[in-house]
Amino acid sequence: MRLTPLRHVFFLVSALAWTASFARASVVTFPESPPSGHAQVVQDNFLGISFELSSFDTLWGQTKTTMPSAIQNYLSNIRSRITNNLRIRIGGNGMDSSTYVPGQTQMVVLTDPNAYFNDIPVDFGPVFFDVLNAMADAVGEMQFIIGLSMQNPSQDSNVIELATAAEQMLGRRLDAMLLGNEPDLYAGHGTRDAYNLSTYIPEIQEVLIDMQNSPAGNLISTPIIGGPTTCCSWDLDEVINAGLGSLNYKYYSIQHYPTYYCSGPTDANTNMSYFLSHTNVPAYVHWNSEGVEIAQRSGVPVLITEYNTVSCGGSPTISPTFAASLWAVDAGLQFAASNITAAYLHTREYGITYNLFDPPSANTSSDPNWRTGSPYYAALILAEAMSPTGSIVIDLNIDNSTTNVTSHVAGYGIYDEGGTARGKLVLINYSNDTAHDFVIPPNVTTAFALRVLSAPSVNEETEIDWAGQTVRTNGELDGSQTTSYMACHDGCTITVPGPGLVLALLDPNSSATDTFYTGNSTIAGAVGYISGASSLVTEFSMLWAMLSWCFIALLLVLF
Repeated sequence: MRLTPLRHVFFLVSALAWTASFARASVVTFPESPPSGHAQVVQDNFLGISFELSSFDTLWGQTKTTMPSAIQNYLSNIRSRITNNLRIRIGGNGMDSSTYVPGQTQMVVLTDPNAYFNDIPVDFGPVFFDVLNAMADAVGEMQFIIGLSMQNPSQDSNVIELATAAEQMLGRRLDAMLLGNEPDLYAGHGTRDAYNLSTYIPEIQEVLIDMQNSPAGNLISTPIIGGPTTCCSWDLDEVINAGLGSLNYKYYSIQHYPTYYCSGPTDANTNMSYFLSHTNVPAYVHWNSEGVEIAQRSGVPVLITEYNTVSCGGSPTISPTFAASLWAVDAGLQFAASNITAAYLHTREYGITYNLFDPPSANTSSDPNWRTGSPYYAALILAEAMSPTGSIVIDLNIDNSTTNVTSHVAGYGIYDEGGTARGKLVLINYSNDTAHDFVIPPNVTTAFALRVLSAPSVNEETEIDWAGQTVRTNGELDGSQTTSYMACHDGCTITVPGPGLVLALLDPNSSATDTFYTGNSTIAGAVGYISGASSLVTEFSMLWAMLSWCFIALLLVLF
C-alpha cells in the first residue's frame, strides 16, 4: 500500500493553524444556497467527449470484436465515475462532408487522400453503429449524438438514410442528431457560395419536412434534432431569431475554442499565460450568453458540442500541458455555471496535440503504449465533481478572479441534491511554483474529504497526478487512490499546490453527501475481472478509506 504522500499532509496541519495563515490566504465565501438566477441543474454526465468521424475507426476499432482495450479503459474510467449515460458525440467537419453507405462492410473508408486535414470526408457503413453499441455494452450505457450533413440539402436522401439507420440501430441510445456542422463557415470555407441565415433557415425547414415524410415514416415525431452547431460568424440569438426558434429542436448546439492554429503559430495561439488566468474564462464561455438566455426561456437545453484549447489541431506549446488540464476544468465548470446543459471535450486523429488520448500510431490502435493527453484529466475531475442527484455550479469569484488580472486562482461552489445543499468546492491554483491557501470560514462544514490534481509545472505533459494516480499506457491508472481528510468545524485552510487543483467534498461523514469514486475503473476492474495485483490495491484502498473515516471521527471529537 502506498502511504499518503507528504505533499498532502499539509492539509491537516493547515486545519490546525488556519487563523495564523489568514493574512496570506484567500477567503472563500460559499453561500448557503445558490444566488438567484442560478437555476440550471446539471447532471453528473455533464462532460462528454466529441470525436471526428474520419479517425473514429483508428480509436474505437474497425469492428465490434476489435475494439482496443485502451479506448475501453479510457471511456470506462469516466463512465465508472458517473451514474448517468456517458455522452459521446461523433461529428465535425469531416462528417458533414461524408456519405453513409448502407451496404459497406468496413466502418470507415477514406475517399480523398488529398483532403484538407480539418475536413476529411469518408464513406461509412452500419459497422459504425455496431461498434457504438458494442462499446456501450462493454463500458456501460452511453448516449450518442451524430451529425447530419447540410452541405447539399436539395439532395438530402443520404441524410434521410443515415437518420433512419441511426434511429433503427441505436434506438434509445440515440440522444440527438445535429443538422449541419459550422454552417456559419460554409461561405468562408468555400462549401457554399454566399451562404447566410436567409438561405440556411429555409433549407433546414426543407430537410425537416423530408424527415417527417421519409420512407421509414416520421423520423422526428419526438424532438431528436439539434443545431445550429455554429462556432464563429453567427451568434446563437441571431439564428434563433431568424427562425430556428420556431422549429421543434431538442437541443441548441454551439462550439467554441479560445483561439486557433489553422495558419500556424501566432502570438495568440502560443500565449500560455492566457490559459493561466481565470479572468479570460468567463469572456470565453459567455460569448453567446444572449442566445443561451433565449434558449433557457424557451426551455431548450444548450450544448457545447466542441471545446478545447486551440482549434485546428491544438498548439504544441499549450494544448498537451498541465495548464490545459487546469483550464479545461475551469472552462467546464464555467459552462456549467452559465446555463449550459452539457459540454463535450473534443479529440481527434493521432498526433493532434489537444487529444485526450492517442494510440501509438494511426494504424496501431490495438497495440499498448497509448499516450494520455493532459485534457483527459479534466474529464475525470468533472465526472467526480458533479452529483448523481444533480448540481448547481457557481463561480465564487475568489479574490475578484473574474476581473483581477493579477489573480492566479479560481474557485467554484457546487450545490448537490438538485442544487439545494452545499456539496463541493473546486479550488484552482494556476501559479507555477507557489502553493496557495484558501480559508474556509467556520460553519461551512464540519469536515472535508480532499482530492488533489497536481504536476511539477504548468508545462508538464505526462507526470500528472489525480488523487494519487497517473493515467499511464492503455488507459490504466497507476498508483493507489489518495483521499485526504480534515476537520473544519471551526474553520480551516485548504492549501492547493502550485500548480494544482483541489476537489473538496463537504461533510464526507454525512449519509446525504456524495462519495468519491473508489476502486479500479478500467474495464477489468469495472466488470470484476481484477488481477491479483489490482485486487490488492483495491483492498488496501478500502482499508485506507476505513482508517481515514476513523481518523476524521477522532478529529471531530478533539476539535
